[in-house]
Amino acid sequence: MNPFNQFRIDGQAIPFTPGQTIMDAALAAGVYIPHLCHNPELAPHGSCRVCVVRAGGRLVSSCTAPAAAGLEVESATPDIQASRRTILQLLFVEGNHICPACQKTGACQLQAVAYYTGMLAPHFTHFFPRRDLDASHPDFVIDFNRCILCELCVRASRDLDGKDVFAISGRGIASKLVIESPTGRLGDSRFSADDRAAHVCPVGAILPKRGGYSVPIGQRLYDRAPISTVGDVAANAGRTTP
Repeated sequence: MNPFNQFRIDGQAIPFTPGQTIMDAALAAGVYIPHLCHNPELAPHGSCRVCVVRAGGRLVSSCTAPAAAGLEVESATPDIQASRRTILQLLFVEGNHICPACQKTGACQLQAVAYYTGMLAPHFTHFFPRRDLDASHPDFVIDFNRCILCELCVRASRDLDGKDVFAISGRGIASKLVIESPTGRLGDSRFSADDRAAHVCPVGAILPKRGGYSVPIGQRLYDRAPISTVGDVAANAGRTTP
């Protein structure tokens, strides 16, 4: 290992190649950093802030911060894990994430990251917003109650599918996912079941029809092993067991 092309995370040496981010180098080395909006197929985004680490004494998003030789990175410290739990608690109360009743339970990245960080209760008061459910597409349904605005579907549709089916409208608490179609409905858009955007959602917001419980609860991706060992939803599209 070239000592000039490595840094350390929580004391562990991590090799990297020039141009890699802290996140990409860590994942390549088998070191898990919690994340929601990161996808190796897409350009770094840095929106969810769950992947925050302390690098060189500064708090940075590991999915956007470049790896550098000799860099000392802290990821698993109590204060950083507490910060991640707070972000997750806010995400859980901002939408309607009722895990026992959700079709995605056991294969939900938000749920799995919450378990990994020790977030076992929402802490804050639930908003219980009233958001639409769009079942107009023949193959997929969108439950806007569960969207966490990670923009993975937005970026996948734009950068991988070349369709721009999704976008984020509004600012702050008024931000929401919107669909590019004459009616604003998914069924009237260019969205297809073969699109990459159909398979990158880390939560139960974009779901296939007629197959939600084909894999029994208890046999799903994160039922068998923690997210730190099997990776995220997008990297395991179609997998149900590790």
